[in-house]
Amino acid sequence: MARWAIGDVQGCCDELEELLHRIRFSSERDQIWFVGDLVNRGPRSLHTLRLVRSLGENALCVLGNHDLHLLAVALVGAKLRRNDTLNDILAAPDRDSLIEWLLYRPLAHYEPQRGDLLVHAGVVPQWSAGLTLELAREVEQALRHDARGLLSTMYGDEPDHWQPALSGVDRRRFTVNVLTRMRFMTVEGRIDLKQKGKPQSAHKPLIPWFKAAHRQTAQLRIIFGHWSALGLHQEPNILGLDSGCVWGGSLSAANLDDPGSPIVSVPSRQPRSIEQ
Repeated sequence: MARWAIGDVQGCCDELEELLHRIRFSSERDQIWFVGDLVNRGPRSLHTLRLVRSLGENALCVLGNHDLHLLAVALVGAKLRRNDTLNDILAAPDRDSLIEWLLYRPLAHYEPQRGDLLVHAGVVPQWSAGLTLELAREVEQALRHDARGLLSTMYGDEPDHWQPALSGVDRRRFTVNVLTRMRFMTVEGRIDLKQKGKPQSAHKPLIPWFKAAHRQTAQLRIIFGHWSALGLHQEPNILGLDSGCVWGGSLSAANLDDPGSPIVSVPSRQPRSIEQ
């Protein structure tokens, strides 16, 4: 069995189909790890959801911020944004089954025997793998048992730093923001959710989250997406796979079981644009 990780699809289903062909994906032997953001901004979000769901246990997908936005629109009436491309899902005859399937995706996945942690955006330095999973599961349980309560209170940029005493809405919102929205933080671990550009575009004291000192997950390989301006990014124990397909970049896959093998990328069929 080979484990492949694929970056943010965001409705670029044509590119996903081509990428699966390029890596010679086989349901008899392979598993695909999706970093989240299966939907939105691209032209074929509905087909992407159907395709990934059809892979069954061969697909492991964590939730991204665009996936959570779709759940909020579908389940609690959050407003569609100007550039959203979710209407095909919302009007689909299998809408309810697709939304239910998405509702049961995790926010983090960890394989301790291999030391691999999969998240959409990142982790703060104070979190171990165990605490990351614990917090992710708290949000997952809230999604499944009180979706309205979770989805209607998850928006907002505060609190912006981790404290073990955080509870209730603040604890869940901070968890969602770290796992699905974060890119930059201060050296002390205070997250900044407004900065979106390349790592060098941020002014001090902001640094990329994975550059934080004394990170408790430093010995793990963290696989993530969410950051198209960062692009493909590999350094020891860090694998960033958002190569900006929806913005005219590419859709990329990495063989997790053969780290020395080259990244496989399919050029985007979308017009090149600036991320919004």
